[in-house]
Amino acid sequence: MKSFLRLFALILSLSAFGLVWAQQDLPATGSQTPADNTKMNQRDRNPNEPTADQQKENSSDRALAQQVRRALVKDKSLSTYAHNIKVIAQDGVVTLKGPVHSEQEKQAIETKAAEVAGGADKIKSQIDIANK
Repeated sequence: MKSFLRLFALILSLSAFGLVWAQQDLPATGSQTPADNTKMNQRDRNPNEPTADQQKENSSDRALAQQVRRALVKDKSLSTYAHNIKVIAQDGVVTLKGPVHSEQEKQAIETKAAEVAGGADKIKSQIDIANK
């Protein structure tokens, strides 16, 4: 019985420690800032805006999107933001959406996508530069 009580006390103390530790990372109530792309998500609710779920399921568009995504992820000089750009291929045209840290990153992404897609005329850039 004593070992059970000791085990129970240990579990209870670890749970309390975990709760205190988790709360240290939480911002004060009301001070949370919205994600960088909150406004973009609202924009994307417009049915005329291309989104990933509207991408055609034909093999050429899927392959194009995959090749652009692979080229972006392979470039280790790009930030995590840049690696997470939305890539949407529709009828051979690639739409790029999302925030990046700088104009240089934006240009690098557009250049890589144009190389894969076969020219700058095949790219629609809706990349925004996030405020730091």
